[in-house]
Amino acid sequence: MNDIDGWTFTRPLALAALLLVGLFADGASLDAQERAFGLEQAVRRALSSNRDVISAQLGLQEAEERVSEAWGNVYPTVDLNAGYTRNVSPTVNFLPAQIFDPAAGPDDYIGVRFGADNQWNSTLSIEQPIFRPSVFVALGAAGRFEDLQRESVRGQTQAVVTRVRVAYYQLLLAQEQERLTENSVSRVRQSLTETQALYRAGLASEYAVLRLEVELANLEPNLRRSENAARQSRRLLAVELDEPNQESVAVLGELAEMNLDDFSANSPANQEILSFMGFEDAGSQDAALRSAVELRSDVRQLGLNEALARTEMKLEQAQYLPEVTLWGNYVINAQDNGSPNFFARGDGQRAYSRLVGLRVSIPIFQGFKRDARIDQKRALVRQAGAQAAQGLDRAASQVKGLVESTEEASLRARAQRRAVEQAYRGFEIASAQYREGISSQLELTDAEVALRQSEFNYAQSVYDYLVARAQLDEATGRVPLVDVDAANDRF
Repeated sequence: MNDIDGWTFTRPLALAALLLVGLFADGASLDAQERAFGLEQAVRRALSSNRDVISAQLGLQEAEERVSEAWGNVYPTVDLNAGYTRNVSPTVNFLPAQIFDPAAGPDDYIGVRFGADNQWNSTLSIEQPIFRPSVFVALGAAGRFEDLQRESVRGQTQAVVTRVRVAYYQLLLAQEQERLTENSVSRVRQSLTETQALYRAGLASEYAVLRLEVELANLEPNLRRSENAARQSRRLLAVELDEPNQESVAVLGELAEMNLDDFSANSPANQEILSFMGFEDAGSQDAALRSAVELRSDVRQLGLNEALARTEMKLEQAQYLPEVTLWGNYVINAQDNGSPNFFARGDGQRAYSRLVGLRVSIPIFQGFKRDARIDQKRALVRQAGAQAAQGLDRAASQVKGLVESTEEASLRARAQRRAVEQAYRGFEIASAQYREGISSQLELTDAEVALRQSEFNYAQSVYDYLVARAQLDEATGRVPLVDVDAANDRF
């Protein structure tokens, strides 16, 4: 086969291989793109797959079935019982013979067999509660337990949203630290290159070169440390999102570019982050406290738990009240001899009975057990009330602290933003003066360190603000995608 024939044979295979490579490359790029999460997308992903939320929802389903079970005690109960007996040796009783023969002696007896070879019986029983206070109290207790479980689902969902937000912000901060360290390494390497050139030209000292080499040697391990921190933050977020490929998780947005003063000056990703807020009046402690009292999940759960304890105490107290039940029975008995014939052959071998009645049950004395149970429930009510009051105090303290932290972080971010601008301007001046030989390398190094620190301080302050807002939303019971819409166009 010549070269032309070989190319003719292999060209389709080569084209097919290139096509497969292209498809796999496109699929890989699509996978990578799908794992770049915006904040709202990440939260929605977590809410749909987080195991804590799923577990809480299953608990709510159990509570709903408890309500259905409690309603079952209000409806009538219908029971059907049926039985068959084969008398292999029927019972024989002895009666005085004088019953059948007056001339018989007093010690003479006649054996009489009772029952046929086959016996059937069936009973249809119906009971309808007319007055049973414990049933209605138990129904109320089941409803309150359902409310408690529903609030538990809400609280667990809020907690998941808050954890995802904090993990998202933490990854943004770690990426910012990695980026700033990389920038510092690049700036120091550039300064080192320029200083080495000046040293070879006799315009810089060897000490200046050594100082930059030492600084670069100190920065490179920091870069590795920041890369590891970013990877760990990525893994933590992936766990919350139930993402199997943890290393490929990426987030959108940049803390260093976030502008808290002008919402429209931000990128779309940063605008999404800033608009993902629940509680609107973050600067008012009074509004935050009112919202916490009304909507905070753990406070509401404590209140519902106290109400459930009161209902359970009423359930024990209801045991003192009488119960009235309407009942009825329909009974069929039949018997015959010989081979079994279902419920006998005729009316002479079958009997019917119908019974109805009203049953009143009045509890009188049960050895003081009811009193003890009521006292136990009363103690639980007082305990639940104390826990609710303590929970409210803790919530108020936390809300006040979060409002203060939000205000402090916001003010600090605005101040740090101005510091970044000044530090960047100072680094530009120091770089220009160093290249012209006006300033020393030490001044350039100090300017670079000041710029790096101010940039990270700004990113840290924005991170602190976002985390405080996320925690404040949960503390006030106003969490995006759970209690309010995600996009408020406010921050």
